[in-house]
Amino acid sequence: MRIFVTGIGIISALGNNAQQNRSSLSSGKSGISSLEMLSSRYASIMPFGEVKISTDDLIKKMDARESGVTRTDLLALHAFNEAVNNSRLTPAQLSDPNTALIGASTVGGMCLTDELFLDSTSREVGSPYLSSYDCASPVMYLQKRFSIGGVINSINTACSSSANAIMYGARLIKQGKAKRAIVGGTDSLAKFTINGFNSLLILSDAPCQPFDEARRGLNLGEGAAFLVLEAEEDVKDKNCYAELTGYSNTNDAFHPSSLSDNGDGPFLSMQGALRTAGLETSQIDFINAHGTGTENNDLVESRAMINLFTTPPPFVSTKAYTGHTLGAAGAIEAVFSIFSLVNDEIYPAVNFEHAIADTGLVPAKKFEKKRISHVMSNSFGFGGNCTSLILSKV
Repeated sequence: MRIFVTGIGIISALGNNAQQNRSSLSSGKSGISSLEMLSSRYASIMPFGEVKISTDDLIKKMDARESGVTRTDLLALHAFNEAVNNSRLTPAQLSDPNTALIGASTVGGMCLTDELFLDSTSREVGSPYLSSYDCASPVMYLQKRFSIGGVINSINTACSSSANAIMYGARLIKQGKAKRAIVGGTDSLAKFTINGFNSLLILSDAPCQPFDEARRGLNLGEGAAFLVLEAEEDVKDKNCYAELTGYSNTNDAFHPSSLSDNGDGPFLSMQGALRTAGLETSQIDFINAHGTGTENNDLVESRAMINLFTTPPPFVSTKAYTGHTLGAAGAIEAVFSIFSLVNDEIYPAVNFEHAIADTGLVPAKKFEKKRISHVMSNSFGFGGNCTSLILSKV
């Protein structure tokens, strides 16, 4: 059974919709900047990939006046609406038992860290946000607002979360448990994640430099993206952006926050995605790499690409544009991969200067128009949870 992407929606530091995101990528314009929407002791010290819309403005824009709605929910709602409208799904189709919703998040409603603390120490009833702290709260909010009728699930496998949501949705369709699946992820910037990643000593005090010898760590970002997946028989006259041909999830179980030195997990996930798609390494035209800008990830991912491809195809990490959006990263970068496919273009690596001495790999350094038939998108999470997707031209 063939599965197609019939709708996309996205919001990130690069823009508030698909068109704005693609325009920023094409011009090599990064969205990394200083914090404006979140109060943090690190606001003046570190750069972030922030969506430049206040939470209050998002509430007004999305007409989301229900109590307990968080910024994470609002970003999800923004991207969900664009994807659903883009795919021309009707309210009746959304409530149909054959429509699944698979979302992903790492912070969920815990973007309200201070409120969580006050609620946990209060002897009163608690704030209206008490029910929003669960990681699944964004998906539960969407399900309730749109009366989604089919399988509902939330996935948290750290940075591979929404890539796994995409894979899970595809499997539901192939197993006959859904005709369509709305899949994606959302995460907002929060003290919870900023302080947590800072404690790991992997946040950079400058715009991140994925795959650069001088890389100093990652920049955290926020955003959301959703894709509508549909079985070939149900697509009919719809526009198809891409076909989801390959996917694979592996786990090297090497360390809670690091990948194994020789890249077993990344190697096996990329190899498995190729096997699922029935493709040879020579058929991959571009890789949207995980590329966090950390010492461990970029070296390990480079080694895995060399071991699998010998001479890797053009690749780039778009986290230098958006920051690392955690649970949303896999879906955001799947949308970016679709941009490459549909428009036959490769976006330039920003902030890159010198190759890692141990591997010598150089990401795409300039914008290029090139025939692209198959794109691989990598998402690797804490605990060694590694997922690779392959999207192909229709």
